[in-house]
Amino acid sequence: MIPASFDYVRASSVDEAVEVLADAGEEAKVLSGGQSLLPLLRLRLAYPSVLVDVGRLPELRGVRDEGGHVHIGATTTLDEVIRSPVVRAGCPLVALATATVADPAVRHRGTFGGSLAHADPAGDLPAVAVALDMEFVLRSTTGERVVAAADFFTDYLETALEPGELLTGVRVPKLGEGWGFHYEKFHRTAQAWAIVGVAAAVKVSVSATGTRRVEEARVGLTNMGPTPLRATVVESAVQGAELAPPGASTTVPSSTSASFPASISGPVSRNGSTSANGSTRPDPLREAASHADEDTSPTTDLHATPDYRRHLARVLTYRALLSATAAA
Repeated sequence: MIPASFDYVRASSVDEAVEVLADAGEEAKVLSGGQSLLPLLRLRLAYPSVLVDVGRLPELRGVRDEGGHVHIGATTTLDEVIRSPVVRAGCPLVALATATVADPAVRHRGTFGGSLAHADPAGDLPAVAVALDMEFVLRSTTGERVVAAADFFTDYLETALEPGELLTGVRVPKLGEGWGFHYEKFHRTAQAWAIVGVAAAVKVSVSATGTRRVEEARVGLTNMGPTPLRATVVESAVQGAELAPPGASTTVPSSTSASFPASISGPVSRNGSTSANGSTRPDPLREAASHADEDTSPTTDLHATPDYRRHLARVLTYRALLSATAAA
């Protein structure tokens, strides 16, 4: 289809961009990488009267270390985020999840801020944002404000961005030492949205006797509601859990053995992990993951029913926790 007619403005500065946005109000849309917006324009699911292009503004692009957090400019491409040594060192989960977005062609054009501002609950980055407590820097003609990720995503494809505001960057807190990260998702093809995804960050402490425990966990869910969700029940359930010693095998339920990581090897128990002497112990990660679908509201579409998504949430959360604790 052909998009509806609109005025096009290529902003030469952030100040010009917010001025145009303020004048146009709700009739304006911001164009950066265009990987989410252009399909909506072609299908006439979006029909702005003004399109404000900010894709060539250098002040909105780039990654920098700001001490306690990493600042990612809104128009930084997804590929630049993946390759950034600052991102990999300071917030590895962001690099891991961004590498799963669509395909290389999209990642070279699509932008980090655009992907988040689009606010599709099936997108990979919003769940990471809530799990890591990111902050969104918004600019308007009246100044700048910062919105926490928990308050930024308000409904399906809706955010806290007000008419006349521009997302200029995202602050990602550094979690420090002792953390492991993983992003796990289930999707049909590389280009498809996630049917369900799970972002996990786990901090593991080791006692003087060598006992490994989960000190803290953060879990974000993709496509389990109209907005990205924080799996707080899982986080509470896994906190303080004693982990199986290295080398102990992890259980695979008889009904879904193919749904768990193929890298797991060794003796398998139905109820827990098997230690070196053959005894069976409960698996706290599996128990915590069994709560992943609580307080969620998955939808029905062509690809999955709510019950199937709930099942996937439990399975993928277990995978993500398992991989994150192994990496910690």
